[in-house]
Amino acid sequence: MSTGLLTEAILEFPDNRLLIDLCGEFDRNLTDIEARTGVQILRRGNQLAVHGPEDAVSGAREVLEALYDRLENGRAVERGDIDREFRLQDHEAPDEQLEMFTGGKVEIKTRKKLIEPRTDAQKAYVRSLFENEMAFGIGPAGTGKTYLAVAVGVNMLITGAVDKIILCRPAVEAGERLGFLPGTQEEKVDPYMQPLLDALNDFLPGKQQAKMREEKTIEIAPLAFMRGRTLSNAFVVLDEAQNATTMQMKMFLTRLGEGSRMVITGDRTQTDLPRGVPSGLADAERLLSHVPGISFNYFTAKDVVRHPLVAAIIEAYEGDTQA
Repeated sequence: MSTGLLTEAILEFPDNRLLIDLCGEFDRNLTDIEARTGVQILRRGNQLAVHGPEDAVSGAREVLEALYDRLENGRAVERGDIDREFRLQDHEAPDEQLEMFTGGKVEIKTRKKLIEPRTDAQKAYVRSLFENEMAFGIGPAGTGKTYLAVAVGVNMLITGAVDKIILCRPAVEAGERLGFLPGTQEEKVDPYMQPLLDALNDFLPGKQQAKMREEKTIEIAPLAFMRGRTLSNAFVVLDEAQNATTMQMKMFLTRLGEGSRMVITGDRTQTDLPRGVPSGLADAERLLSHVPGISFNYFTAKDVVRHPLVAAIIEAYEGDTQA
């Protein structure tokens, strides 16, 4: 809850068209900011008057100015951008390790959109993907582990840093095996790989993606199909790594070839392996955490960027003493 003396701040925005975009349809963006801070925002011509407790007004002002700056730079403002500014407004001190990114901001350019991490953990994760040849992203669902990894992969592909993208997952499902599904190999694989396909669809136009898959510039395959390969000049993502066995994980990690990067993502609480079979993700974490050149990045419910209820659900399960 905000504290402090009641105050008012008057913000003036020279471009009325951008101010309209800042306010959002039916002033939806202003309503969101009011709900997050407890302030009241009134529009007066090309000005916004922000009323409320002093610290809340200051926070709302920072967010409004950051969003207007975004619009001035030709970018749209969506509800997710408002959420990101609130998460990051208290952590804007320059980080020397982020100087490789323009203006200290972490941005991932893809063919369809510009991706910006919304939390400090996501920023650190993206930085580690650019800086390390092997990186682990570990945490609950909805924290952007896979989404950001695929975005970085697309960025490296279109900038020529790698020649191909390889996306894989363990084909672990309850009561159904890959071989019993009808269709071609690709048709059998796609249901297991749909989360990876969803991410790709956000970053690449459909026709370009289809052509890249046809030319094997982008490969999507079950983990088992990696055996015997050496993956060179590629950006390789292993998703749902908690469902890889110890032997599968060792097999995958030792596929790393010259000029390649590997990203391993997983959620330790969502293992679907048979009872008694240890998770390869847990073993990798135990054995490799001190190996130079390998980074481990961790997420919590605070980093969830899906619906707010997702974070509440995760926290409820994590706090269950009967589990």
